Amino acid sequence: MLPLVAFAGQTMLLSTCGRTANQFVDTDGEIRVLLAEDHALFRQGLRELLDAAGLAVIGEAADGKTAVRLTRELRPVVVVMDLNMPRMDGIDATSEIMQAERPPVVLVLTVSTTNDDVLDAIAAGASGYLLKDAAAAEIVNAVRTAKAGTSTLSPQIAGAVVRRVREQSVTPEQPEDLLALSARETEILRLIAQGRDNTEIARELFLSPSTVKNHVSSILEKLGVNGRVQAAVRAARAGIV
Repeated sequence: MLPLVAFAGQTMLLSTCGRTANQFVDTDGEIRVLLAEDHALFRQGLRELLDAAGLAVIGEAADGKTAVRLTRELRPVVVVMDLNMPRMDGIDATSEIMQAERPPVVLVLTVSTTNDDVLDAIAAGASGYLLKDAAAAEIVNAVRTAKAGTSTLSPQIAGAVVRRVREQSVTPEQPEDLLALSARETEILRLIAQGRDNTEIARELFLSPSTVKNHVSSILEKLGVNGRVQAAVRAARAGIV
């Protein structure tokens, strides 16, 4: 069993949630992961979780400056980034990491749903956002989908994004790229902005996951954005969520 971690007033069991390690393992050995987290016990549990899932944790950093240095030296595919770290916070570290010619995908794993933190992380270039009380399977899936180019957005973080964008937007905008979306794509975009993943969207709309995936790809292409978070921001600014 993986360690029980007390963090920010919550207790989180970094276990496989009733699954065996073999149920997580697939052919993901090429997913090279760097962990940037200043709490040693949480970092250890996260490493054990990802190792059990067959992912390759190639390095650990306890502060932002070390995370930037190790990213340059080890060239991970995915960086799992905490926001609150010493020497350099996760937002500044993400911004520096994203200056590379071929930067990794940065997945933020945090306790913060503060609107400023969320939008600052988006602006810095992070592609996925999860809270630390997420289920073990959700964290593993987020790393895998991040590597595949699909960002993860928890419902709490999605809500923070939408609230902050609404606060900043004086009037909704309806640019031509949003108007080019079909009715189905607009419906899916609204669900993306609520933090739903493809499986949940497929279930709600009675579609196959592959159909939803195709729609999401079309939405991102039409909006000219790289991930679901940026799409959620556009949806909020357009007033459709």
